[in-house]
Amino acid sequence: MSKKVAVLVGSLRKGSIARKIALNAIEMFPAGFEAQIVEIRDLPLYDFDYDDPAVEDKPLPAVYTEFRETIKSCDAVLFVTPENNRCIPACLKNAVDIGSKPNADVAWKNLPAGIISHSVGKMGGYSAQKNLRLALSYFDMTLPGQPEVFLGQSPTLLDEAGKFNNEKTRDFVQGYINRLVALVEKGCC
Repeated sequence: MSKKVAVLVGSLRKGSIARKIALNAIEMFPAGFEAQIVEIRDLPLYDFDYDDPAVEDKPLPAVYTEFRETIKSCDAVLFVTPENNRCIPACLKNAVDIGSKPNADVAWKNLPAGIISHSVGKMGGYSAQKNLRLALSYFDMTLPGQPEVFLGQSPTLLDEAGKFNNEKTRDFVQGYINRLVALVEKGCC
């Protein structure tokens, strides 16, 4: 049975750099791993009233349940995110919040996770990655250690077809994917 990896892209734009990077990363998983993008674009903003049994006039959206069950059925999660205003994009934070409830059945709990961040500037989404790592630390998610993946000046790393245009970047990301795969195979969590 193959291992399932949910890939969450922190950009809603279909042609985003984050989505292109995610598609490159998906191709790097070995046989026996099934990595695919789990869309977050249609998730309503998180509101605890959806999960509060005392609130009867606000039913839980079916997409929340579907998203939570999809994450729980996976063996790992890979986040690929740009940096927005020195933080993670609102859509990605919303997805993290939705997966964090209900408290007794958190979708993220103990899952291995990887983070690839990028920016058009030289810092490579450093602030976004650090903010996301902080949020995920609450769920005991194990992440590969050093080196972390911050892809600076990301538009220059892709060719017209959206593929990595240089071996150094490709090898660097492949090494990170290999370490995430090793965490999953080791049964780290």
